[in-house]
Amino acid sequence: MNIRRIKALVKRELVSYFASPVAYVVLAMFALLTGYFFYVRLQLYTFLSLQFMRYQGQIPSLNTGNFIIQPLYANLGVILLLLMPMITMKSYAEEKRNGTKELIMTSPVTLTEIVLGKFISACLVYAAMLALTLSVPVILHVYASADSGILLTAYIGMIFLGAVMISVGMFASSLTENQIVAAVLTFGILLLFWAIGWVSHGVSPAVSSFLGYVSLVDQHFQNLLKGILDTRDIVYYLSFIFFFLFLTHRVLESERWR
Repeated sequence: MNIRRIKALVKRELVSYFASPVAYVVLAMFALLTGYFFYVRLQLYTFLSLQFMRYQGQIPSLNTGNFIIQPLYANLGVILLLLMPMITMKSYAEEKRNGTKELIMTSPVTLTEIVLGKFISACLVYAAMLALTLSVPVILHVYASADSGILLTAYIGMIFLGAVMISVGMFASSLTENQIVAAVLTFGILLLFWAIGWVSHGVSPAVSSFLGYVSLVDQHFQNLLKGILDTRDIVYYLSFIFFFLFLTHRVLESERWR
C-alpha cells in the first residue's frame, strides 16, 4: 500500500466533490439545520431558566447535557441519515457512468488504495460538515456552562456515525452506476440498521439484546451522547466500517476479473 498514491486519490476525489454543487448544498443544509435545532433547544432552555428564576428566585440547575446536547446531536444523527447518501452516491457510480472506472481499475493503484482513498476523501468532506457545528460547544461554554465530557463524546459519536454511513454509502455506490439508486440504497440500508432496535420489544431477551447491539443508535450512539465512552461501542463502529469497506473491496475485485 502506497501512501503517496492514496494521497493523490484523496486529492482527486476532493476536487471532484467540490467541483459540483452537491457538496456545497449538503454543507449549507447541514449548517442551517444544525443552527435551527440548536436555536430551538437553547431558546427553550433559556425560557425555562427564566421561569424557574421568576417563581423560585434562583436559576435552576438545568442539565445542558440532557436538555440541549443529547436531543441536538440525536437530531443531527437523523439529518445525517438523510444527507450522507448525497455525499457517497457518486463514489463509484459516477466512475461507472463516465467510463473512468476502467482507467482506475487497470492503473497501478491497488483496490485497497482505491477504497481507502475514496473513504478518506468522503470523511474529509464530512469533517468539514462537523467543523461548521463547532460554534455550538463554544456558545454552550460561554452561556450555559456545558459539560465538556459530554460534548467530547457526542462529537466522537458523530464522527463514528458519519464514518459508518460513508462506508455503507460507498458499498451501495459500488453496486450500481446510477447515483440516485445508490443514494436510495444507502438510505435503505442505514434506515434498516437505524430502526432494527425498534422491533426488539416483545421478543426474547437474547434477541432483544442482539437487535439492540446491532442497531446504529439504540445502544452505541446513545451511550456516547450520555457521556459514556465504552470500548465496546468503539469496537462496534470500527467493525461496522471495516465490514462494509471489505464488501466494497470484494465488489470491485469481482468487477476487475470480469
